Amino acid sequence: MAEGSVFKHCGCKDDDGKRLANRCPKLRRPGGAWHPSHGRWAYQLELPKTAEGRRRPMRRYRFETRDAAATERDNVLALLALSRANTDLAIEIGDLLQQLKPTDPLPDRDMIARRVKAGIPATTAVLLGDYLREWLTGRRIAAGTQLAYDSHIRNHLDPHLGHIPIEKLRGGHIQAMFTAIADRNIAIETARDSEDPTVRASVKSARTTGPASMQRIRATLRKALNDAIRVHRLIEFNPAAHVELASGKRPKARVWTAAAVKHWKTTAQRPSPVMVWTPEQAGTFLDYTEDHDIVLYPLYALMLHRGLRRGEAIGLRDLDLDLDLDTGTAVISQQITTVGYQPVTKKVKSEAGDRTVALDQTTTAITRSHLARRARWRLVSGPAWPQTGLVYVQPDGTPWHPDTITKRFDDLVEKSGLPPIRLHDLRHCAATFLKASGSDLQDIKEMLGHSTITITSDTYTSVIQELETERAKAEAAAALVPRITRRAS
Repeated sequence: MAEGSVFKHCGCKDDDGKRLANRCPKLRRPGGAWHPSHGRWAYQLELPKTAEGRRRPMRRYRFETRDAAATERDNVLALLALSRANTDLAIEIGDLLQQLKPTDPLPDRDMIARRVKAGIPATTAVLLGDYLREWLTGRRIAAGTQLAYDSHIRNHLDPHLGHIPIEKLRGGHIQAMFTAIADRNIAIETARDSEDPTVRASVKSARTTGPASMQRIRATLRKALNDAIRVHRLIEFNPAAHVELASGKRPKARVWTAAAVKHWKTTAQRPSPVMVWTPEQAGTFLDYTEDHDIVLYPLYALMLHRGLRRGEAIGLRDLDLDLDLDTGTAVISQQITTVGYQPVTKKVKSEAGDRTVALDQTTTAITRSHLARRARWRLVSGPAWPQTGLVYVQPDGTPWHPDTITKRFDDLVEKSGLPPIRLHDLRHCAATFLKASGSDLQDIKEMLGHSTITITSDTYTSVIQELETERAKAEAAAALVPRITRRAS
């Protein structure tokens, strides 16, 4: 490969108006040395011939010193050397260099080298959005994780960052995305509080993106960029690893005290996203549900007394139950969740979640009544009864859809007149009542299936203290929930 040449030129013209370029006599002093202030340095070399065989010299001007011109020329030669006698690649790199404007910087050699190694065209910028979609397509992961990654890419990463070449992505770009998301949250909340019904309607279906969701979005990007480093060799550092966000810690649970209920009735505002009923309120809910939704009453009672997650309760099987005369146990090993809207049966979340939960006398009696009622449903259905093996099914024997369980719960809470909690907050109620009945955090951790006691402590310490100021310690968690009605099976 020809090394090219470095020379000096200027803009002076001859008597006919033609540029003298490097022929100008002023470029050198009388002794032959280069004049220090007249003219500028330049270099030229031959790029690989085009695919059609045409020559194409490359010249770059306006360097202040000879060393600067020589350094850039050497950098061009280093870029061309990446082809390693591969004619097609040499032409491609030559095309990339030929497209440069006089003031454009040279392409980064290391970046081009990574593309060559990864088999990616040197002349095509790899946009982050294209990379993320290709990255997700090639991954073998659980359906729920796939759906979450797709949501993060489609709703946030691609709209905000997809147009940026992956090698040019910086922490500032990522930080700007999260700032825009936070600004959008404020706009949604402001619109919801507007007195103009048209403005409120404009964000009726809009959802804010909380700190925990932002953490998960960054985690998706960080994982994708780590793969871009280790697997695809497209970049050398991960800008997502250096972006700081709000902690995204779980919100503290709060109790629906008399003062909190009064404030809610006046303002319709909850003190916290995570709210816990008092034992009296929980008892009122069970009484109302037993009277108005006997089909789902046993499932909600189990969640309230023993702290099961929605998917764990729906996924409970007959073979998981062992009911003694007065008490029993339930093995929690599978759950029914949703991917999109499609129910999916899978193992519980973690090794700690695979657990055996003791059933108190009250829950055991409610479960026995449910099994007797289910047997009557099965008798009515006859041969049409599906063999699901699930404890909690609809009167025709078909499994419950998880979203239906949540919608029915929300409807019962609203009609009962109780202060609102989420279905998942029944789990928080169970933990709180268990502690108030005399159990320690280790007992609560094991019942809930938490992987560490830190999660249990962070979530429940404050609410337990709040509840204990409301009610004296009781003998047992189930006995702490007062009931008015008692329905026979």
